[in-house]
Amino acid sequence: MRLWVRNNGLSLFFFVLFAAALAGQSLAGQRVFNEEQLQHGGEPISYPRYLVSSRFGSALLENWQSEYLQFTLFILATVWLIQRGSNESKPPADLGVESDRKQLVGPHAQRNSPRWAKLAGRRRRLYENSLVIVMTAIFLASLFGQSVTGWSEFNEGERDHGGQAVSWLAYLGRSDFWEKTLQNWQSEFLAVGSMAVFTIYLRQRGSPESKPVGAPHDQTGTSG
Repeated sequence: MRLWVRNNGLSLFFFVLFAAALAGQSLAGQRVFNEEQLQHGGEPISYPRYLVSSRFGSALLENWQSEYLQFTLFILATVWLIQRGSNESKPPADLGVESDRKQLVGPHAQRNSPRWAKLAGRRRRLYENSLVIVMTAIFLASLFGQSVTGWSEFNEGERDHGGQAVSWLAYLGRSDFWEKTLQNWQSEFLAVGSMAVFTIYLRQRGSPESKPVGAPHDQTGTSG
């Protein structure tokens, strides 16, 4: 067990942080929601009811979709684009999808390579793009979920204030939907762009996200 925890420490660390932050968000969100309900003469709701509410779902999914959009675009961009000196970039000589020999596929696969890497045709093409396919699918599912929960929350607010409910397609054209969406996108794009530039000049000893401390600034795509 100790060996398994050590070998999976990075993912376990962040999943524990995720669970703690999610619990904190849900508890704080329920409290804020119930305070607003009481201020407007409504009834507070229980914690289980809040967890399945459109309010909680919208707040949760609008962050998820922006995170997975960030990773999807970064994975694709780093195939064809470079940032000289950045540890987040490939060396200029590796620009593009790279050769079968370098990617260890087909006749160049190793004995312990994944089975689909040894094949040819559609199955290998699917496998060699599987990371971006899954990331894109999660992004699109989260974006759709955000739009549906946001639409439901919007219509609930309209009904409470004597307004007119709108269709899902009409909600997608509203500025408040895009304001929530784009405020998350711009922060993710800024974070990724900043990381690409910071790793040119800044270091963190021992981290694979950083170049070796003594590496020159123009050295590209090397880990510590």
